[in-house]
Amino acid sequence: MKRTPLISRSSRASRAGAPQQPGSGETGSAPAQASTATARPTSPTAPAPGAARPRSRWGASQASARALAQRWRLQAWAPWVVAAGFALLALTLASSQRPRLITQDDIDAAVRASLEKDPLPSPYARAAAAVAPSLVRVQGLMDENDDGEENAQRRALDRSLGTGVVIVDNGTILTNLHVVWGARKIRVHFHNGHRAEAQIVNISPENDLAVLKAMSLPDDLQAATMRSTSDLQPGDQVVAVGFPFGIGPSVSAGVVSGLKREFRDPEGKKLLTNLIQFDAAANPGNSGGPLVTMDGNVVGIVTAILNPSEARTFIGIGFAVPIENAASAVGIHPF
Repeated sequence: MKRTPLISRSSRASRAGAPQQPGSGETGSAPAQASTATARPTSPTAPAPGAARPRSRWGASQASARALAQRWRLQAWAPWVVAAGFALLALTLASSQRPRLITQDDIDAAVRASLEKDPLPSPYARAAAAVAPSLVRVQGLMDENDDGEENAQRRALDRSLGTGVVIVDNGTILTNLHVVWGARKIRVHFHNGHRAEAQIVNISPENDLAVLKAMSLPDDLQAATMRSTSDLQPGDQVVAVGFPFGIGPSVSAGVVSGLKREFRDPEGKKLLTNLIQFDAAANPGNSGGPLVTMDGNVVGIVTAILNPSEARTFIGIGFAVPIENAASAVGIHPF
């Protein structure tokens, strides 16, 4: 049976240049064909030992094509790789420069640190500071030659020393009538130390109030802010500011204890009505001073304290005339 000859993958030129085996012809003899047919074919990629590796045009073309394709792929991807690198670099820089989001814990920690470093004043301190520039010490002098500086405690008990509050920046001052009643001369001391004589320009005996007008004024005089008592309730925090026994200015804190109270003086001759009851400490010398809410506004004028004993000292019950009554009684509209 005729056998199909094996065909070498190498080029004809390579075969032509190879040495001929002895006894072989152009097409090969039958024995040579038989020998070739039975011999194990040699792999084109694994040449015989000692023989030179055959290099086909097709293999070279494939290698060149692969190298060209690889180079083309690298050139095609190169711009994208560079762009991705720049994008990653920009993102890294942006993330490193972007501020961290502030959380509630950060805010709480900052507030605590700030309060520890510089604590806020109490509500009472803020209320007292708001009315302080309008506070006035009032002295009723019974003698023209009396300077009023000696024995302030006795004068307070004699009702010739008290407190006032500026309600108009032209030097108009509210105080208690009993502080200045019968005085031959009235002297007022302003917040900045300025002293001046004052005159009574109006009175309201039913409210134990007097309106004074200072004869000279300090440059930085400020009037207090007055507030309606329509929304005032028992339990609201208040401070009483004044000169108890001539000491001051002094601040005491408490709450509104009640509204629309009545008070009759120890002699039983005078009845005061529609009063604000409060428990902030007040003593002789506080008379005529402002009763102030936590927003620094004046809601009343301190006018009396209740003590069933003969001692004229505070036991927890004080009274103030509502600012509406005080202002209207002396012909001033507060709001």
